[in-house]
Amino acid sequence: MCRPQPKNPLIFLLKGGINQLHLTLSIFCVLALSFQTLSAQDDIWKEIDKTDTLNDAEAAFKSLKIVNFESTKLAAAKEFRFVVSHRFGSVKNGIDDFFGLDNAVTRIQFIYGISDIFNIGISRSSFQKVYDIQFKYRLLTQREDGFPVTVSGYSVGGINTSYDEDLDPAISFGDKLSYVQQILISRKFNDRLSLELAPSYLYEAYPSPLVQHENQFIMGMGGRYKIANRWSINMDYGIHTNRTPSSPFHNPLSIGVDLETGGHVFQMHFTNAEGMMERGFLSHASGDWGDGDFFFGFNLTRTF
Repeated sequence: MCRPQPKNPLIFLLKGGINQLHLTLSIFCVLALSFQTLSAQDDIWKEIDKTDTLNDAEAAFKSLKIVNFESTKLAAAKEFRFVVSHRFGSVKNGIDDFFGLDNAVTRIQFIYGISDIFNIGISRSSFQKVYDIQFKYRLLTQREDGFPVTVSGYSVGGINTSYDEDLDPAISFGDKLSYVQQILISRKFNDRLSLELAPSYLYEAYPSPLVQHENQFIMGMGGRYKIANRWSINMDYGIHTNRTPSSPFHNPLSIGVDLETGGHVFQMHFTNAEGMMERGFLSHASGDWGDGDFFFGFNLTRTF
């Protein structure tokens, strides 16, 4: 029996997805216009003016994230960042759950710049009730007429508190843990285009053996294209290299825009991954773009 060919997501978007996305895109635009009217503050504009050259590695990306994947950018020394990420439910059910707006998960994250090359962060995600601690560090810096790329490391340790020992006595504390290690390699090609590779290793202590392996390897990639002074289009994708054949999950694909407004960076996007922490989108992207099963979300970053 021949395996049916997967639906082309572009055909879906062109033929059937426009009506389904109409309401969600309207909300998308309203949110963008609302945040564009926030009172301007000098701090982020000074950073933009200062770093929008090939001489500074931070110029490659204006946010700490591309969409789901981390960028090579770090918070500056003694800089504190508060990040709220919100992911609505799937738009697939249409008006029945208001294109996903009736269902949502949230992640709250705090990031502090110990130095210009080392950050520490903590977060809590309502998806699987995961607590994370993150470490991000710059290893090499792109320079004009010098080293061609910026290289950063990103390490994450997490605990899934949704597991209940009372319901499954076989679960131990160690079974709740996960670990992610990423090497982030970016290059700014000009004042508009930046690209990144993100080879990633994920360890899950308690996966279902029929669905996932404990040790998982993902090749991430993404980029940013600046379309206006405050706007850019961002996209990232992860290729899971050793997923089991019976896995119901998909490779994470996300696309969105960044809007820089005063002391904020506001990211709006569509993605097939409901989870916003690394374990959630690297390993558990449940949506299928070809079936119109994807999620609208946003990240709001406030710099102090």
